[in-house]
Formats: sequence, structure tokens, C-alpha cells
Amino acid sequence: MGSSDNRALSSIASKVVMALAGAFLLVFLVVHLAINLLLLADDGGAAFSAAAEFMGVNPVIRVMELVLFAGFALHIAFGFVVSIRNRKSRPIRYVHKSRSETYPFSKYMMHTGMIVLLFLALHLIDFYFIKIGIIAPPPGIERHDFYHRAVLLFSDPLYSGIYFVSFLVLGFHLNHALQAAAQTLGLNHPRYTPLIKAASALYAIIIAGGFMAIPLRFTLFN
Repeated sequence: MGSSDNRALSSIASKVVMALAGAFLLVFLVVHLAINLLLLADDGGAAFSAAAEFMGVNPVIRVMELVLFAGFALHIAFGFVVSIRNRKSRPIRYVHKSRSETYPFSKYMMHTGMIVLLFLALHLIDFYFIKIGIIAPPPGIERHDFYHRAVLLFSDPLYSGIYFVSFLVLGFHLNHALQAAAQTLGLNHPRYTPLIKAASALYAIIIAGGFMAIPLRFTLFN
């Protein structure tokens, strides 16, 4: 087997690992959204606080946090690897675009991924690092009081705007990521590809729209 074959196999393996890690993160986003939508309940944060407390003391959840961070690390690392390899394998820009480049936002996956990564860092600073004691909570708010922390943050229109735009970018990233993952895993078929595209768009709209509703609610109706 020649070096070109080895590089091809390595590239495919990298894409498969990135796709599988991304699939795990897709499940996490559904669970994370379901819990965070409890912030919208008109109960003073009781339901959300109860769910957050359960997540904080459950040993299974604590283990899953480590798995989650591993999934993020794998997806990000192999995302960089795949992006760099793609750029090196196409040093010359041709006038004729390949089919994969004709999908909206497909060529911006690295850019949207970087924005999502920066937002993830901000989100960890806002909530998770306070939870584990790395950062002190704001005055008047207890370390595990995520409800009032969210109320405080999203009462600022500028801060809500950052979250809102970040979730919008996440939606575009998810839409193409699902389609790319299906292609990498060999699931594309003339009969099923339209369904995959529709499911990808629906998933992205639900996830992004659900998360966008949270800062919007506290900014407009707090």
C-alpha cells in the first residue's frame, strides 16, 4: 500500500472519528436543551434548579461529563485535522466547484466551528467554571444557583445578543454537520439523501431555536 493510500485511509478514519464524536454530541444537545428549556417555566426556576441539582449529584452524570469532554475534544481535534488536510489537498482554487462546495455554508464549517468553540469557552466560564469552583460567582448569587445566574446574564441585551447569534451560528453548523456525517458514514443514497437533509435542517432549527428562545425570553419578558 502506497503512501497516498495510507493518507487516504487516515483521512477517512479521521472523518469517521469526527462524525461519531459529533453524533454523541448531537444526543447531548437534545438532553441539554430539554433541561435548559425548564428555565422558561413560570415557577421561579424551581424545575430547572431541581434538574440541575440532580445532574450535579448523580454519579452517572459526573462520569458522563468526562465522556462529554472527551467527545468535544475528539470532535474539535479531528475537525482541525480534517480541515487542514482538505486545505493541503486542494492548494489551487479551481473555477469549477465540486458538489460538496455547492452546499450553503459547507465551505465555512471551519469558521462556524471556531465561533462555536469560542462560544463554548464563554459558556463554560459563565456557568461550568463557577459550578466547579474555578471562578467565583457574582455577588449575591450562590455557586449552584444557575437560574438566577441565567436571569442576571440574559437581562443584559448585549450579552443575550452574543448568545443569540452564537446559537444561530450553531444551527448552521449542525445542519451541515449532520449531512456531512451521513456522507462520511456512507448513509447517503438517492432515496434517503432528501430525508437526511430535511432531518438535518429540522434538528438544527429545533436545537438552535430552542436555545435562542432562552436569552430572548429573559431579555424581552424578564
